[in-house]
Amino acid sequence: MHALELHEVSKVYRSGDDEIVALDHATLSVDDGEVVALVGPSGSGKTTLLSIAGGLLRPSSGSVCVAGKDISTYDDKALTAFRGASVGFVFQSVNLVPFLTARENLLVVAEMNRRGGSAAKARADLLLDELGLGARRGNLPDALSGGERQRVAIGRALMNKPGLVLFDEPTSALDTALGEQVMELIAFEVKGRGVAAVVVTHDERMADHTDRTVHIVDGRLQH
Repeated sequence: MHALELHEVSKVYRSGDDEIVALDHATLSVDDGEVVALVGPSGSGKTTLLSIAGGLLRPSSGSVCVAGKDISTYDDKALTAFRGASVGFVFQSVNLVPFLTARENLLVVAEMNRRGGSAAKARADLLLDELGLGARRGNLPDALSGGERQRVAIGRALMNKPGLVLFDEPTSALDTALGEQVMELIAFEVKGRGVAAVVVTHDERMADHTDRTVHIVDGRLQH
């Protein structure tokens, strides 16, 4: 059983009488502990695929299985529960809550999924220590560097012990050296936990830190 399996997944938008194909019969599988880079130019369908894999978008056709469960059949309530329990997201813009500390940004994820309490606090502290942020846990995002904010976002994505973590251009706002460090950290953290990960990037250099690279052009995967 794959951690993630997309089979013949398409996403089509309608604009009047026209059809815009954002994703065209995409088939992709990712195993536990595997980090896959999804590389392509802007507008190629990378983020659409990532959003469908994480249950943020519904496919027009095809199936999406996460840990053996076909989420393409889920209703909105089931998808919300699935995202909270099974998937971690790291977005390009990081999206940390500006008035919460680094530690609180992790804890809010647990609280939203009714997993608060002492166990959640211990996990947040453990993740921040592992990410080299133990001394910064009380800082607000504005008091953190770009690399530190990205590491908080990684910790937040891992907070609920997901089986799948999805990264959308996690290094685009960082310089090359810092981007390399973040990619090394992503690979280390997800592989050490046996988690599957898909990393969307337009930078081929960042793909060097993953197990496998899949290219996407005009909505079609090129294995």
